[in-house]
Amino acid sequence: MDTKPRLVDSHAHLDMPEFDADRAEVVRRAFAAGIVAVLCPADLTRAASLPAIAALAEEFPTVLAAAGVHAHQAKDLTPGHLSEIEALAARGAIRAVGEIGLDYHYDLSPADTQRRALRDQLAVASKAGLPVILHSRLSGADIIAAVDGERFARGGILHCFTEDRATAEAMIDRGFFISFSGILTFPKAGALREVAARVPLDRLLVETDSPYLAPVPYRGAGRRNEPAYVVETARVLAGLRGLSLEELAEATTRNFARLVPFDNSGGRC
Repeated sequence: MDTKPRLVDSHAHLDMPEFDADRAEVVRRAFAAGIVAVLCPADLTRAASLPAIAALAEEFPTVLAAAGVHAHQAKDLTPGHLSEIEALAARGAIRAVGEIGLDYHYDLSPADTQRRALRDQLAVASKAGLPVILHSRLSGADIIAAVDGERFARGGILHCFTEDRATAEAMIDRGFFISFSGILTFPKAGALREVAARVPLDRLLVETDSPYLAPVPYRGAGRRNEPAYVVETARVLAGLRGLSLEELAEATTRNFARLVPFDNSGGRC
């Protein structure tokens, strides 16, 4: 009898070159570990990204695609990218718009360009009726301002959460789920664990952000993260909440399915 907790990895970059040699095998390992769905954002500024995710989604029905232009690449956003998102949404090829957002740590695109790109993509997502996957690093107030400015009401995921509790609460009020990555398992992430312990259970998600941020005990120089490892983040989050791993898995999978419905009838892909 299969007793593995049924989890969703709400964010994995399986399009990245790190997975070129074994992409399908990585997905199979995830399903063998109890992962029932994986949400994969494609980077529309990189030609190989969307085809890689689309091929996985065709082979594995609960590998779910998203698409957008990240804060880092905001300077490269064109009207063609916005039209591509609209076309993908219209034919049901993506389940969310993203990863989009703001990053004031690396500043790989100018801040004003990031804010404009975020609002442009929020507007497209609103028109398409799709949730968004938001990246926010040192930018919580401006993320909230952009969502409010576009009157964006579809909600989504504030992924790889590292902002403060006030930002989490504000985004929850705006219909967003808060997703925690392997950072939650890092020894120095005490402040983040305090926030994670207080997010309402019905607004929690877990993710890997693969190939980045491998959780303890898989963390180490040069070690690739992959969706199967989301179990370790879920285990830490469950402990913070005083829940069993199975209870935490049930809650976060149910939360994800509210935002992005998928076939959760029992089988792995």
